[in-house]
Amino acid sequence: MAQISFKQLQAFVAVADLQSFRRAADKLNTTQPNISSRITTLEAQIGHRLMSRDAGSVRLSPIGTKLLIQARAVLQAMDGFLLSAEDDSLFDGTLRIGVTEMIVHTWLGAFFAALKARFPNIDVDLTVDLSLNLSDALLERRIDLALQNGPFHYETTGNTDLGPLPMMWVGSPKLEMGTKVLSLRDLAQHPVLTHARGTIPYRQMQEHFAAFPDISVRHVSSSNLAACHQMTRDGLGVACLPEAMVRDDLAQGTLLPLRYLWVPDALQFFARFDADTCPSFVSAAAELAQIEAKTHARAIKG
Repeated sequence: MAQISFKQLQAFVAVADLQSFRRAADKLNTTQPNISSRITTLEAQIGHRLMSRDAGSVRLSPIGTKLLIQARAVLQAMDGFLLSAEDDSLFDGTLRIGVTEMIVHTWLGAFFAALKARFPNIDVDLTVDLSLNLSDALLERRIDLALQNGPFHYETTGNTDLGPLPMMWVGSPKLEMGTKVLSLRDLAQHPVLTHARGTIPYRQMQEHFAAFPDISVRHVSSSNLAACHQMTRDGLGVACLPEAMVRDDLAQGTLLPLRYLWVPDALQFFARFDADTCPSFVSAAAELAQIEAKTHARAIKG
């Protein structure tokens, strides 16, 4: 019987999924020559060409398409074997996670700590981007798990509810805006620091301000939420930020809540992944994210 290794099957499935030897190498935390060597050795052992490369693309042969189903079954069986051993330290590899910046500034650190405690031999590769871009990365299998806000233009088989992130208006004490209910004209006395163009809060703010054409609102959009946060602390404008992000500022008095009665909708977050093909530690990571998101939400309310 041919001595086919688990790593050879991993490489075969990764290249087939990602349509790229380079991206397969990144996913498996190895080099492109190693991936090529594993595929070449596997092909020599079974006596069939599994795939061809043409102008940077990868195309499975008929036998490669047939064997891919069986290769997935072997990887899933190994995953089940490790689960039955009831020792999460047996899992190794790289988990590629994509998150929006709002999560970075709320409960991401606690989530990573919980993930490391449960899966000490899983490395994390982190991507921080807009939710729309994370959806594209997930569809193209460039990440394994997306922690992002909806709505989404396609569904995934893995979809774990992480709860909402409510928004609130805040400003620096330097602006002396008081505690009265503010009109848009009051708010527009200062630049409005908004989220990045293309985001849901940005679009909703644009629509809201457009309903008052006689009031000129100065917008300063930022693709970096941390920069927007700091500019608000510095008194360079007012902003509508996630409540979870400004909790410490409100407690310390570096930011004050503003009583403007309209806010963008709370963003609903989900952990999204391909439940049909992912290793079990990906769905377990989604469950850990749900726990940390709910723990953080309770702390805010408490």
